[in-house]
Order: sequence, then structure tokens, then C-alpha cells
Amino acid sequence: MFRHKGKSRTYLHNLRLASTLSFIAGIVNITGVLSVKVLTTNVTGHFAYFSEELVKKNYLTALVFLIYIFCFLAGAFISNLLIETVIRIKPAVAHTIPMIIEILILTITGMMGGVLAGFQGQVIACALLFAMGLQNSLVTKVSQSVVRTTHLTGLFTDLGIELSQLFFYRQEAEFRRLSRSIYLKLAIISFFFIGCVLGGFIFKTYALKTLFLASGCLIIALYYDSIIYHYYHLKRKVRNENSPNP
Repeated sequence: MFRHKGKSRTYLHNLRLASTLSFIAGIVNITGVLSVKVLTTNVTGHFAYFSEELVKKNYLTALVFLIYIFCFLAGAFISNLLIETVIRIKPAVAHTIPMIIEILILTITGMMGGVLAGFQGQVIACALLFAMGLQNSLVTKVSQSVVRTTHLTGLFTDLGIELSQLFFYRQEAEFRRLSRSIYLKLAIISFFFIGCVLGGFIFKTYALKTLFLASGCLIIALYYDSIIYHYYHLKRKVRNENSPNP
């Protein structure tokens, strides 16, 4: 899911990556909204809120929204900085440090308690925005900008364009390329939606502990490549042992 890069990376790798991390983003998004009333997977709305509070001369509130924007940016910056640093030493594990940081942020935030407000709520929002900046940068880097999992506006725009292109591109190779791209975007949208809905139901009972589910999914994603590798290695070993000797 993460280890394959460049030409060795396939459509199936990106589909698995998109499905898993968009599901996580959906959980984080709804948890942020229900706990501290802040969207934590994108910054588009925060620019509007910042401008509104600036016009109203509520400078302190405007500063809070500016900090939200910066936290997402900082997460993306730190994620890529770590990847670029580690990839020069050990490329196979370049993705692990940003993922571990995100797991720690979500786990610690999940331990914070119930519905929060005021300064404590703002800290929670900053932490989740930073985590989603980390994730979006990581996914963009690993998939070579094919997959983004935390913001759907661009996805819906691209989806609309590609759906319209189906009426004009009739060659089999082009139609197949478009179909695969459309399916990938629909997978991201669907799993983000599923994450939001499921996270919303879980939040009713577990509040911020809902983030433990997101952390658990990240841990599975982190070890997925290793699990699959050992599975096929064991399967090959058993097959060789059971095969008759010539």
C-alpha cells in the first residue's frame, strides 16, 4: 500500500490507499465537527471564517482561524520534510514516521474526554488539522499526486469533468483509463462518507474515543505491506514443502 513507489506502484495500490485513508479522514472530520464544531480535514471554510471575523474586527477570533490554516499547512510541511529526509537513508520506511505521528496525535486526542469548548477545544482542532495535513501530504507523496483523501471539492470537480469525457472518448484504452480514474474517485468519496456516518454513530457513545478507530485503521495500514509479504512468503513456503520432490 505504501512501500511501492514510482513505476512499481499499481492502480490497486492506490485504490487500497485511497479507500483506507479516506475512511480515516471521514472519521476524523465528523469527530472534529461533533466535538469542537470545527472542520478538520480541509481549510477552505476557515479562510471564509477568517475573512468574516476580520471584517467584523473580531481580531482574536480571526487569529484562531488563521492558526487552524497554519496547522494544516504545518502538518503537510512536516510530513514531506520527514519523508524526504528518511527516503535518502531507508526508502522502504520513509512513510512510517508521519504515520506514527498521526497515530499518536489521534490516540492522545481520543483520550482527552468528551465534548470540549474554548481553548481546550481549539487545541483539539489544531491537533486534528495538523494530523490531516500530515495524512494528505503523505498520501499525495506516496501516490504521486493521484490520491488525496481529506478534501472532496477538487475530487467532485475532477469527477464531473471525467464523467462528461465519457461521452466523447470512445477508444477502448482511453475509456478504460477514465473508468478506472472515476472508480478511484468514487471509492474515496464513498469511504469518506462511510467514515463520517459510522464515526457519527460511534461518537454518540464514545465521544472523542471515536478517534481510536481511526488510529487502529492507521496501524493496520502501517503494517499491511508487512502482513501481506509474510502471508505470501508463508504460502509459498507451504506450497514448496507440499510439492512432490522430482
